[in-house]
Amino acid sequence: MANVAIIGAQWGDEGKGKIVDLFTQDADVIVRFQGGNNAGHTLVVDGKKTVLHLIPSGALHPDKLCVIGNGVVVDPEVLIEEIEKLKAQGNLQDDSLLRISEEAHLIMPYHKAIDQARERLRGEGMIGTTGRGIGPAYEDKVARVGIRFIDLLEEETFQEKLSRNIEEKNIYLRAILKEKTLDFYEIHDGYAAYRERLRPLVINTSLLLDQQMRAGKKVMFEGAQGTLLDVDHGTYPFVTSSNTVAGNVCSGAGVGPRQIHQVIGISKAYTTRVGSGPFPTELFGSEGETLKREGVEFGATTGRPRRCGWFDAVAVRHAVRVNGITGIALTKLDVLTGFDEIPVGTAYRFHKKVFNEFPASLKTLQGVEPVYEKMAGWREPLTEARNFSDLPANAQKYVRRIEEILETDIILISVGPGREQTVILRNPFADSR
Repeated sequence: MANVAIIGAQWGDEGKGKIVDLFTQDADVIVRFQGGNNAGHTLVVDGKKTVLHLIPSGALHPDKLCVIGNGVVVDPEVLIEEIEKLKAQGNLQDDSLLRISEEAHLIMPYHKAIDQARERLRGEGMIGTTGRGIGPAYEDKVARVGIRFIDLLEEETFQEKLSRNIEEKNIYLRAILKEKTLDFYEIHDGYAAYRERLRPLVINTSLLLDQQMRAGKKVMFEGAQGTLLDVDHGTYPFVTSSNTVAGNVCSGAGVGPRQIHQVIGISKAYTTRVGSGPFPTELFGSEGETLKREGVEFGATTGRPRRCGWFDAVAVRHAVRVNGITGIALTKLDVLTGFDEIPVGTAYRFHKKVFNEFPASLKTLQGVEPVYEKMAGWREPLTEARNFSDLPANAQKYVRRIEEILETDIILISVGPGREQTVILRNPFADSR
């Protein structure tokens, strides 16, 4: 048995959707354990692109059990839309293959209203949230006023909690944020309809996962965003509102740490970031524009253009350490084709001090200059490569050098968006070390 966690090793958007979809072929159960519909996993199968925001990527396979864990915050309207869209495409035809934790928290309309109003008030200091209410939903969870699926299923409990929350949130919206207030009955009736649609899918998913693992099933835990957006270990405050690292698999899915056998970190062969915040290796000239154009670097959820830069080994080393990463899946290596020289950021310099590890200080991160090691580029296209030996010599050297700097094996190389455009060096489901 091998249970595998798939984690973003940068600022998200690393291509986790494709990698999860690829390894889903060897898994029986796919679990989303944190985040909300601020994440977007893009999958390209037979030339057809599908973007998933809440439902695990295993939904594109006919026989895989998909689980939304208790650590996810769920907008039920978005979830139902996603279910219906998948069904219309011929996927997720069996409702028994999607299960939602009864302990997962709901995103409510007041969460979205607060999220969007706060960003407007921040002006130039905005964090760069998607405005989908994820942060405020997690705030309510920690403040112990959140509404869970189990509360939604109990009509009286839902009415009590919603009434109390609406009263408080409307005061905040009106007096502090200068926004319109929300109507209790409109929200209540809308969520009552969601209740009946989703009721058959809501169960104790922690117990379900334990039963699956006891039966010898292989489980894959699918993360959203990336390590550098982790609320504890990322570039705070320019982070998401949940723990994106592998340690949160346990609390976000309701499983014990001994049930995780491999942690695979997903990293682009360069670096991107959406939204505000420090980005030491960011490029501002033609090279950055080339990466953006060739890599089609636009957010799957928001459509926002991604900031682009060279590979930042300091940041990825940080991700390797805090996640306990056992292997790296390197994506979008093909995008680097055509560069004569490819710098790799190996350290940071700040006021004559060299940092080999990722600093916690936002002031330091915003002021550092990357220390680069320059590698020779290549001109040969990579999209037809299926074995490591198919790669040009300089592409092979680039991959091996990154392995050396990270002190971590690269187990997979993506050379295009398609499922088949992949070089697999090691399958984590075949190795339960």
